Amino acid sequence: MRFAVVLPWWGYLIAFGAAVILGWLAYARVPVALTAGQRLGLGGLRAITLLLLIAILLRPIVMVPPAAANNSRLPILVDVSRSMRLQDGGAASRLDQAKAIVRDLQTQLASDYRIEVLTFGDTLSAATDIDRLDATARRSDLTGAIADLADRYPPPPGGHGATGAVAGAIVLSDGGDTAPIEAQSPGRFGGPIFTVGVGNPDAPRDREVVNLTAGEPLLPGASIDVSVSAVSHGYGTEPVELRISANGRPIEVRRVTPAADGAPVHAVFTVSPEPQVATVYSVQMPDTPGEVAVENNTRSVLVPPQTGRRRLLVVEGAPGYEHTFLKRALSGDPGLDVDAVVRKGQNDDGRDTFYVQAGPSRMAALSSGYPFTRSELFAYDGVLFGNIEADFFTREQLALTNEFVARRGGGLLVLGARSFDRQGLLGTALEEALPIDLTDRRSRITLASAPAPSAEPNRPALTVDGAVHPATRLGGTLDENRERWSSLPSLASVAAVGGTRPGAQVLAVALTAGGTPQPLIVAQRYGQGRSLIFAGEASWRWRMLTPADDTSYETIWRQLARWITAGSQGPVTIAPMAPAVPGTIDRISVVVRDEDYRPIPNAEVAVELTAPDGVKRPVQAALISPTDGRYGVATRFEQAGVYRLNATATRGGRRVGTASRAILVGGADLEMTQPRLNEAVLRRLATDSGGHYVPAADANRLASLLRESRAGGGTPEMRDLWHNGWSVLAIVGLLAAEWIARRRVGLA
Repeated sequence: MRFAVVLPWWGYLIAFGAAVILGWLAYARVPVALTAGQRLGLGGLRAITLLLLIAILLRPIVMVPPAAANNSRLPILVDVSRSMRLQDGGAASRLDQAKAIVRDLQTQLASDYRIEVLTFGDTLSAATDIDRLDATARRSDLTGAIADLADRYPPPPGGHGATGAVAGAIVLSDGGDTAPIEAQSPGRFGGPIFTVGVGNPDAPRDREVVNLTAGEPLLPGASIDVSVSAVSHGYGTEPVELRISANGRPIEVRRVTPAADGAPVHAVFTVSPEPQVATVYSVQMPDTPGEVAVENNTRSVLVPPQTGRRRLLVVEGAPGYEHTFLKRALSGDPGLDVDAVVRKGQNDDGRDTFYVQAGPSRMAALSSGYPFTRSELFAYDGVLFGNIEADFFTREQLALTNEFVARRGGGLLVLGARSFDRQGLLGTALEEALPIDLTDRRSRITLASAPAPSAEPNRPALTVDGAVHPATRLGGTLDENRERWSSLPSLASVAAVGGTRPGAQVLAVALTAGGTPQPLIVAQRYGQGRSLIFAGEASWRWRMLTPADDTSYETIWRQLARWITAGSQGPVTIAPMAPAVPGTIDRISVVVRDEDYRPIPNAEVAVELTAPDGVKRPVQAALISPTDGRYGVATRFEQAGVYRLNATATRGGRRVGTASRAILVGGADLEMTQPRLNEAVLRRLATDSGGHYVPAADANRLASLLRESRAGGGTPEMRDLWHNGWSVLAIVGLLAAEWIARRRVGLA
């Protein structure tokens, strides 16, 4: 209740205080002697009458639902994903609890709303029989379901007060949201959303493989790290057993003890994937009695096969040992297609002359030393500048190279101390692409192990980042890797290159005679591509001054070259996908560009899916975004395992390019990831929409919360409390009572 005549608080105090004072003064002096009780009774009746009259003048009102409120629709959404079948240690499953709440709500709210029960999991759909609901949906698309409500319940033509408006929505869920594509904002739905949390927010007895990642194999037979994180709730500090397998073949079992109950444990397995086939590494924790969910005890990760050759352009400032050994090492890698340009000197006209080794179709573009056009440069996956000054290139060529890395996704490697002499690339368009700040001479380097003073300066050593980076891996274990690097011969010199840019990693350093580290190998991701510098001189010593069977030199340079080109994308690219769930629909995205890597909005894109069982299925992708040449198709992945995607783009009957990608479907049971009640998601959903969150135990509050809400069904109506016969009867009754009392004491 409130007053239609709005006064400040002190105005109400004066008005009602005056009524009390006037009631007392009315019987302060009368011709008949009154007892204290008689005076108090008569004055009280008068004061009450005055208070009632003043209240009526102020127009007391209440807000009531509009006349159409009983015609408002109230959708109740029930989560039927597989996590709703969990029991949280109780006898009833989460879905059974939700069913009981729905039945109670139907009883309480049937007279006020037209209740419509819906279910959501993969999609939003109507529920025909509550008792027959099953928790079988493979994912929980919560935000997608809320967004779909706007289409299912559009605003009525008559506005808020019209018959058939939506009073809001009630969502019963455990807060899981495992949709792979971010749905539209729940704010599209026009009413308040009242969320009910079903489940236990506290950690039950459960063990889970939380995360699993695999490194990037750069060479055939190279070792990579498979990193796993796991957690154990409710089992104290009992050791956790981690079992790793490759394509179903057991490799190793390791036991790790958590620091405390619920504390995460981490382990790193060193493996060597097969280069020609896709390798699925799985880490499993044995099922333990009493676990809430055993489906989250396993997680898998895919290491795709190494396919295709990377095209690398090597530009050297002068012939010499460095070029000879480097060209031999890179050309011996079957995964690299190397074009080389070496500046020999100058002719009689003072122009540079070059020795060019390249494919016949690319010789002309390299006759002047370096490509001038986008199509010529963008035909490569990476470029390597060796001991060549910035003045060798034109401004346009340097700007084009920056674009080659940032937008094309190519790789850049700058090596040799002479590349950084006389300010090197400082002030050029390529400066920003480098992983070092040429104006910053500070050092921020942490070594993998404490260096010892050395009589030989410029000895290489790994940093903490370099010890685990795929580009600088020489040994199967960390200790072996560090040992092999520390045994390499010293370099002739190392350029002072400056501090690193944010996000860049110093992978290796050269130690001075006193053990002070100077950056030697620094790497970063820049835009869509990668860049790396090698600040040393005469790395050929790592080949000449080591035993003949030591392949450290070849391995280092091949891995560096493969790393910078690993992020390179062709004109046709299949975009990475979020983890897919068997039996659900996911979107495949394909980006199509021309030889200049400009988007093509009028291509025809065909995608062929090869399932784990070998069955092939063609689908046609449609244009999604003309600005970036993105095409997409939604398709269902029925089986768990490795799918092979092959995309072919054509324009006007002419092939633009092809792309392929291997994806793993069912690598993790996302629906059972962190199976506890996620109250944060439900609270945020309710708050953002103007609703309320309640736990399942307080679901009986929903009826009152809905009635208090002003949204839905229309704007609440004001109803005058005084505009009825009861207010008249009350005033007449009070005046009659006062008159009878006055007669009894002789005042009437």
